[in-house]
Amino acid sequence: MQAPRQKVFITCAVTGNLTTPEQTPHLPITPAEIAEACLGAAEAGAAIVHIHVRDPSTGKPSMELAYYRDVVERIRAKNTQLILNITTGPGGRFVPSTDQPRVAAAGTTLIAPEKRVEHIAALRPDICTLDLNTMNSGREVVINTPGNVRRMAKVIREAGVKPEIELFDSGDIALMNDLLKDNTLDGPVLCSFVMGVRYGFQPSPETVIYARNMLPPDAQFTAIGIGKTSFHNVAQSYLCGGHVRVGLEDAVYLSRGQLAPSNAAMVEKARRIVEELGGAIASPHEAREIIGLPTRLAEH
Repeated sequence: MQAPRQKVFITCAVTGNLTTPEQTPHLPITPAEIAEACLGAAEAGAAIVHIHVRDPSTGKPSMELAYYRDVVERIRAKNTQLILNITTGPGGRFVPSTDQPRVAAAGTTLIAPEKRVEHIAALRPDICTLDLNTMNSGREVVINTPGNVRRMAKVIREAGVKPEIELFDSGDIALMNDLLKDNTLDGPVLCSFVMGVRYGFQPSPETVIYARNMLPPDAQFTAIGIGKTSFHNVAQSYLCGGHVRVGLEDAVYLSRGQLAPSNAAMVEKARRIVEELGGAIASPHEAREIIGLPTRLAEH
């Protein structure tokens, strides 16, 4: 049995890769909007912000270094202690052609592993995600082979960045444990269960407990709920001994039929849930201690 932690940190994923402006008018798009969403989430109680960027002219996902740099600089100009967690997820999607499945069709984003982490080497954030899933995703497939994961992990390690391991099913946990055994990854590991993607982990208390029990005993984890399970998983993750994550990457509703007006509002609700269950929210400084991050920046 694992009791809830004395202090839990909130991560806010402010824009993501898949949420569209058609789903919510409150989605941050430009670097300025994304940075302001991160700062608002911090004021509401988030210790960590998870960052994707988008093309300001189209709203579509981007991996442009200049946009990432702009977001980071805007945040750091006002908050030096907030923990920045930048994605490396884009670049792993494959869409097979109908008549020649080995040929990539429109929508394929596959690029060399090192290209997927170029912005991490350049910006050296506190944390970056490292996806271990190879799985069906809608009508497409996401591909993260063990070899490619190891190549990305090498760049991340050399940049001095802590990877947050994204786990979409139990096989991903088995791969993570192998990566720990061969020293591709260093423990204690920081990881997340992504729950609610159609062909991956399905959200339930049983799934959270099952996944948690496959982890090394010193792991720090968050059970993330996608869509309507977002706030359910705040409670489930906390009660199972994990941390929590919310944000417009994961869901667009604050409650049934009510669009979340901001990422900050989602953080405020997650904080209320944890505190009403008897928990306490970690500050960025406390979250750094929990994760084992250096305090590289002056207090703000």
